[in-house]
Amino acid sequence: MSHLPGGQLNFDGRVAIVTGAGGQQSLGRAYAHLLGARGAKVVVNDLGLGPDGRGTQRARADIVAQEIVDAGGEAVADTHSVAESDSARALIQTALDAWGRVDIVVNNAGLNWTARFDELSESDLQIIVDTHFMGAIWVNRAAWPQMKRQQYGRIVNIGSGAMFGELYTPVYSAAKAGVYGLTRALAVEGLDEGIRVNAVLPFAWTPAVEESMVDSVFRRSLIPNRPEQVAPTIAYLAHEDCAFTGKALVSGAGRVAEMFASTTTGYVESELTPEAVRDHLDAILDRGQATHVTEADAATRRGITPKPYAVQPEEKSA
Repeated sequence: MSHLPGGQLNFDGRVAIVTGAGGQQSLGRAYAHLLGARGAKVVVNDLGLGPDGRGTQRARADIVAQEIVDAGGEAVADTHSVAESDSARALIQTALDAWGRVDIVVNNAGLNWTARFDELSESDLQIIVDTHFMGAIWVNRAAWPQMKRQQYGRIVNIGSGAMFGELYTPVYSAAKAGVYGLTRALAVEGLDEGIRVNAVLPFAWTPAVEESMVDSVFRRSLIPNRPEQVAPTIAYLAHEDCAFTGKALVSGAGRVAEMFASTTTGYVESELTPEAVRDHLDAILDRGQATHVTEADAATRRGITPKPYAVQPEEKSA
Protein backbone atom coordinates (compact mmCIF):
# COMPACT_ATOMS: atom_id res chain seq x y z
CA MET A 1 0.00 0.00 0.00
CA SER A 2 1.51 3.35 -1.08
CA HIS A 3 -0.81 5.86 0.57
CA LEU A 4 -2.73 6.43 3.74
CA PRO A 5 -6.23 7.96 3.53
CA GLY A 6 -5.96 11.53 2.31
CA GLY A 7 -3.06 10.78 0.01
CA GLN A 8 -0.32 10.58 2.64
CA LEU A 9 2.70 8.47 1.78
CA ASN A 10 3.33 5.48 4.00
CA PHE A 11 5.86 2.67 4.27
CA ASP A 12 3.81 -0.36 5.27
CA GLY A 13 5.91 -3.51 4.82
CA ARG A 14 9.12 -1.57 4.16
CA VAL A 15 12.28 -1.95 6.20
CA ALA A 16 14.50 1.09 6.64
CA ILE A 17 18.01 1.53 8.00
CA VAL A 18 19.01 4.99 9.24
CA THR A 19 22.65 5.35 10.24
CA GLY A 20 23.78 7.90 12.80
CA ALA A 21 20.23 8.10 14.18
CA GLY A 22 20.88 7.87 17.92
CA GLY A 23 21.51 11.51 18.80
CA GLN A 24 18.91 13.70 20.48
CA GLN A 25 17.80 16.69 18.36
CA SER A 26 19.74 15.12 15.51
CA LEU A 27 18.90 14.81 11.83
CA GLY A 28 19.14 11.01 11.88
CA ARG A 29 16.68 10.76 14.78
CA ALA A 30 14.20 12.96 12.90
CA TYR A 31 14.49 10.76 9.80
CA ALA A 32 14.02 7.55 11.79
CA HIS A 33 11.03 8.92 13.68
CA LEU A 34 9.19 10.06 10.55
CA LEU A 35 9.80 6.79 8.71
CA GLY A 36 8.63 4.87 11.78
CA ALA A 37 5.54 7.05 12.16
CA ARG A 38 4.64 6.35 8.53
CA GLY A 39 4.79 2.57 8.96
CA ALA A 40 8.39 1.59 8.20
CA LYS A 41 10.18 -0.94 10.34
CA VAL A 42 13.32 0.97 11.33
CA VAL A 43 16.84 -0.11 12.23
CA VAL A 44 18.19 2.78 14.30
CA ASN A 45 21.96 2.63 13.89
CA ASP A 46 24.46 4.59 15.92
CA LEU A 47 27.93 3.82 17.20
CA GLY A 48 27.14 5.91 20.26
CA LEU A 49 29.98 8.42 20.26
CA GLY A 50 28.05 11.48 19.17
CA PRO A 51 28.91 14.20 16.63
CA ASP A 52 32.55 14.64 17.58
CA GLY A 53 33.38 10.92 17.64
CA ARG A 54 34.72 11.23 21.19
CA GLY A 55 31.63 10.74 23.30
CA THR A 56 31.29 14.37 24.38
CA GLN A 57 27.61 14.22 23.40
CA ARG A 58 26.84 10.52 23.45
CA ALA A 59 24.18 9.04 21.21
CA ARG A 60 21.91 6.11 22.09
CA ALA A 61 20.39 4.01 19.33
CA ASP A 62 18.38 2.03 21.88
CA ILE A 63 16.72 5.16 23.24
CA VAL A 64 15.60 6.35 19.81
CA ALA A 65 14.41 2.87 18.85
CA GLN A 66 12.35 2.70 22.05
CA GLU A 67 10.88 6.14 21.31
CA ILE A 68 9.62 4.82 17.97
CA VAL A 69 8.19 1.70 19.62
CA ASP A 70 6.51 3.78 22.34
CA ALA A 71 4.88 5.87 19.61
CA GLY A 72 3.36 2.73 18.10
CA GLY A 73 6.01 1.87 15.51
CA GLU A 74 8.50 -0.95 15.04
CA ALA A 75 12.22 -0.42 15.55
CA VAL A 76 15.39 -2.13 16.67
CA ALA A 77 18.71 -0.64 17.70
CA ASP A 78 22.05 -1.38 16.07
CA THR A 79 25.49 -0.20 17.21
CA HIS A 80 27.74 -1.38 14.39
CA SER A 81 30.21 1.07 12.86
CA VAL A 82 29.63 2.05 9.24
CA ALA A 83 33.33 2.74 8.76
CA GLU A 84 34.37 -0.90 8.22
CA SER A 85 33.11 -3.40 5.66
CA ASP A 86 32.50 -6.26 8.12
CA SER A 87 30.51 -4.13 10.55
CA ALA A 88 28.51 -2.59 7.68
CA ARG A 89 27.52 -6.09 6.60
CA ALA A 90 26.56 -6.84 10.19
CA LEU A 91 24.34 -3.76 10.18
CA ILE A 92 22.48 -5.01 7.11
CA GLN A 93 22.20 -8.42 8.78
CA THR A 94 20.46 -6.77 11.73
CA ALA A 95 17.63 -5.75 9.40
CA LEU A 96 17.54 -9.16 7.72
CA ASP A 97 17.45 -10.98 11.05
CA ALA A 98 14.62 -8.79 12.33
CA TRP A 99 12.43 -8.51 9.24
CA GLY A 100 13.97 -10.44 6.36
CA ARG A 101 14.58 -7.59 3.94
CA VAL A 102 16.13 -4.15 3.41
CA ASP A 103 14.17 -1.61 1.35
CA ILE A 104 15.58 1.74 2.44
CA VAL A 105 19.02 2.92 3.48
CA VAL A 106 19.62 6.45 4.75
CA ASN A 107 23.37 7.04 5.03
CA ASN A 108 23.42 9.75 7.65
CA ALA A 109 26.25 8.75 10.03
CA GLY A 110 28.93 11.38 10.33
CA LEU A 111 31.21 13.47 12.47
CA ASN A 112 33.40 16.48 11.90
CA TRP A 113 35.89 18.86 13.42
CA THR A 114 36.64 22.34 12.11
CA ALA A 115 40.37 22.83 11.78
CA ARG A 116 42.94 24.22 9.39
CA PHE A 117 44.09 21.69 6.81
CA ASP A 118 47.61 21.37 8.19
CA GLU A 119 46.45 21.21 11.82
CA LEU A 120 43.90 18.39 11.59
CA SER A 121 45.45 15.24 13.02
CA GLU A 122 45.98 12.30 10.68
CA SER A 123 43.79 10.05 12.81
CA ASP A 124 40.89 12.54 12.80
CA LEU A 125 41.35 13.06 9.06
CA GLN A 126 41.05 9.31 8.50
CA ILE A 127 37.96 9.02 10.72
CA ILE A 128 36.15 11.71 8.71
CA VAL A 129 36.87 9.93 5.42
CA ASP A 130 36.08 6.49 6.86
CA THR A 131 32.75 7.59 8.29
CA HIS A 132 31.31 9.94 5.68
CA PHE A 133 32.72 8.55 2.45
CA MET A 134 33.74 4.95 3.09
CA GLY A 135 30.76 4.53 5.41
CA ALA A 136 28.39 5.30 2.53
CA ILE A 137 30.32 2.92 0.30
CA TRP A 138 30.36 0.04 2.79
CA VAL A 139 26.71 0.30 3.81
CA ASN A 140 25.44 0.72 0.24
CA ARG A 141 27.66 -2.13 -0.92
CA ALA A 142 26.33 -4.40 1.83
CA ALA A 143 22.70 -3.55 1.03
CA TRP A 144 23.10 -3.66 -2.76
CA PRO A 145 22.88 -7.47 -3.30
CA GLN A 146 19.70 -7.67 -1.22
CA MET A 147 18.11 -4.80 -3.13
CA LYS A 148 19.10 -6.40 -6.44
CA ARG A 149 17.45 -9.67 -5.41
CA GLN A 150 14.30 -7.77 -4.51
CA GLN A 151 14.52 -5.63 -7.66
CA TYR A 152 13.70 -2.76 -5.34
CA GLY A 153 15.56 -0.32 -3.15
CA ARG A 154 15.73 3.31 -2.12
CA ILE A 155 19.05 4.81 -1.01
CA VAL A 156 19.34 8.33 0.37
CA ASN A 157 22.90 9.52 0.86
CA ILE A 158 23.35 12.54 3.10
CA GLY A 159 25.61 15.08 1.47
CA SER A 160 26.47 18.66 2.33
CA GLY A 161 26.79 22.03 0.68
CA ALA A 162 30.33 21.89 2.04
CA MET A 163 31.17 19.76 -1.01
CA PHE A 164 31.74 23.03 -2.87
CA GLY A 165 34.41 23.99 -0.36
CA GLU A 166 33.95 25.32 3.15
CA LEU A 167 36.45 27.07 5.37
CA TYR A 168 38.23 24.79 7.88
CA THR A 169 36.47 21.61 6.71
CA PRO A 170 38.59 20.52 3.72
CA VAL A 171 38.50 16.78 4.40
CA TYR A 172 34.80 16.79 5.29
CA SER A 173 34.12 18.78 2.12
CA ALA A 174 36.09 16.28 0.04
CA ALA A 175 34.30 13.33 1.62
CA LYS A 176 30.90 14.86 0.89
CA ALA A 177 31.93 15.54 -2.71
CA GLY A 178 32.76 11.84 -2.89
CA VAL A 179 29.30 10.99 -1.59
CA TYR A 180 27.78 13.05 -4.40
CA GLY A 181 29.86 11.23 -7.01
CA LEU A 182 28.91 7.89 -5.47
CA THR A 183 25.24 8.86 -5.60
CA ARG A 184 25.41 9.73 -9.29
CA ALA A 185 27.27 6.58 -10.26
CA LEU A 186 25.09 4.20 -8.24
CA ALA A 187 21.98 5.89 -9.63
CA VAL A 188 22.96 4.83 -13.14
CA GLU A 189 24.00 1.33 -12.07
CA GLY A 190 20.77 0.82 -10.16
CA LEU A 191 18.42 1.87 -12.98
CA ASP A 192 17.77 -1.66 -14.23
CA GLU A 193 17.69 -3.13 -10.71
CA GLY A 194 14.76 -1.11 -9.37
CA ILE A 195 17.13 0.82 -7.09
CA ARG A 196 16.85 4.60 -6.88
CA VAL A 197 19.74 6.53 -5.33
CA ASN A 198 19.50 10.21 -4.42
CA ALA A 199 21.20 12.63 -2.06
CA VAL A 200 20.05 15.29 0.37
CA LEU A 201 22.09 18.29 1.45
CA PRO A 202 20.48 19.28 4.77
CA PHE A 203 20.87 22.43 6.79
CA ALA A 204 19.54 22.53 10.32
CA TRP A 205 20.57 23.23 13.89
CA THR A 206 21.92 20.05 15.45
CA PRO A 207 24.28 19.04 18.26
CA ALA A 208 26.90 18.47 15.55
CA VAL A 209 26.71 22.13 14.53
CA GLU A 210 26.85 23.23 18.14
CA GLU A 211 29.87 21.02 18.75
CA SER A 212 31.90 21.96 15.67
CA MET A 213 31.32 25.70 15.19
CA VAL A 214 32.14 28.78 17.21
CA ASP A 215 29.66 31.64 17.23
CA SER A 216 29.18 33.23 13.82
CA VAL A 217 26.46 34.74 11.64
CA PHE A 218 26.15 31.44 9.77
CA ARG A 219 25.91 29.43 13.00
CA ARG A 220 23.19 31.70 14.35
CA SER A 221 21.27 31.49 11.07
CA LEU A 222 20.87 27.74 11.57
CA ILE A 223 19.31 27.93 15.03
CA PRO A 224 15.64 28.27 13.90
CA ASN A 225 16.01 25.40 11.42
CA ARG A 226 14.83 22.13 12.95
CA PRO A 227 15.84 18.61 11.82
CA GLU A 228 12.14 17.77 11.54
CA GLN A 229 11.94 20.24 8.65
CA VAL A 230 14.42 18.15 6.65
CA ALA A 231 12.88 14.74 7.39
CA PRO A 232 9.97 15.00 4.87
CA THR A 233 12.45 15.32 2.00
CA ILE A 234 14.23 12.19 3.16
CA ALA A 235 10.93 10.35 3.46
CA TYR A 236 9.84 11.20 -0.06
CA LEU A 237 13.14 10.05 -1.58
CA ALA A 238 12.84 6.85 0.45
CA HIS A 239 9.35 6.11 -0.85
CA GLU A 240 8.38 3.90 -3.79
CA ASP A 241 6.62 6.89 -5.39
CA CYS A 242 10.03 8.52 -5.94
CA ALA A 243 10.89 7.43 -9.48
CA PHE A 244 13.79 9.78 -10.22
CA THR A 245 17.39 8.97 -9.37
CA GLY A 246 20.78 10.62 -9.20
CA LYS A 247 19.51 13.94 -7.87
CA ALA A 248 20.72 16.08 -4.97
CA LEU A 249 18.11 18.04 -3.06
CA VAL A 250 18.95 20.87 -0.69
CA SER A 251 16.57 20.80 2.26
CA GLY A 252 16.12 22.94 5.35
CA ALA A 253 13.77 25.39 7.06
CA GLY A 254 10.88 23.94 5.05
CA ARG A 255 12.52 24.69 1.69
CA VAL A 256 13.44 22.02 -0.86
CA ALA A 257 15.48 22.76 -4.00
CA GLU A 258 17.64 20.85 -6.45
CA MET A 259 21.39 21.32 -6.57
CA PHE A 260 22.88 20.32 -9.90
CA ALA A 261 26.12 20.50 -11.85
CA SER A 262 26.50 22.57 -14.99
CA THR A 263 29.14 23.35 -17.59
CA THR A 264 29.82 26.53 -19.53
CA THR A 265 29.81 26.70 -23.32
CA GLY A 266 33.52 27.39 -23.12
CA TYR A 267 36.00 28.01 -25.90
CA VAL A 268 37.09 25.60 -28.63
CA GLU A 269 40.30 25.59 -30.63
CA SER A 270 41.61 22.35 -32.12
CA GLU A 271 45.25 23.41 -31.72
CA LEU A 272 44.81 24.72 -28.20
CA THR A 273 47.70 26.58 -26.58
CA PRO A 274 48.26 27.90 -23.06
CA GLU A 275 48.00 31.41 -24.51
CA ALA A 276 44.60 30.63 -26.02
CA VAL A 277 43.36 29.53 -22.60
CA ARG A 278 44.69 32.78 -21.13
CA ASP A 279 43.20 34.95 -23.85
CA HIS A 280 39.71 33.41 -23.79
CA LEU A 281 39.06 33.14 -20.07
CA ASP A 282 35.94 35.29 -20.36
CA ALA A 283 34.32 32.73 -22.67
CA ILE A 284 35.62 29.77 -20.68
CA LEU A 285 34.24 31.10 -17.40
CA ASP A 286 31.02 32.64 -18.77
CA ARG A 287 28.14 30.95 -16.93
CA GLY A 288 25.46 32.79 -18.86
CA GLN A 289 24.92 29.93 -21.34
CA ALA A 290 25.80 27.06 -19.02
CA THR A 291 24.04 23.74 -19.58
CA HIS A 292 23.05 21.23 -16.94
CA VAL A 293 24.87 17.94 -16.49
CA THR A 294 21.84 15.65 -16.49
CA GLU A 295 21.14 12.07 -15.55
CA ALA A 296 20.81 11.36 -19.28
CA ASP A 297 24.48 12.28 -19.72
CA ALA A 298 25.46 9.62 -17.23
CA ALA A 299 22.95 7.14 -18.63
CA THR A 300 24.70 7.19 -22.03
CA ARG A 301 27.54 5.33 -20.34
CA ARG A 302 25.27 2.39 -19.55
CA GLY A 303 26.32 0.79 -22.82
CA ILE A 304 29.85 0.38 -21.49
CA THR A 305 30.77 -3.22 -20.71
CA PRO A 306 33.40 -3.58 -17.97
CA LYS A 307 36.38 -5.82 -18.43
CA PRO A 308 36.26 -9.09 -16.49
CA TYR A 309 37.30 -8.26 -12.94
CA ALA A 310 40.04 -10.42 -11.49
CA VAL A 311 39.81 -10.75 -7.69
CA GLN A 312 43.20 -10.47 -6.05
CA PRO A 313 44.53 -13.69 -4.46
CA GLU A 314 44.49 -12.25 -0.96
CA GLU A 315 40.80 -11.43 -1.36
CA LYS A 316 39.99 -14.96 -2.48
CA SER A 317 41.56 -16.43 0.63
CA ALA A 318 40.01 -13.90 3.02
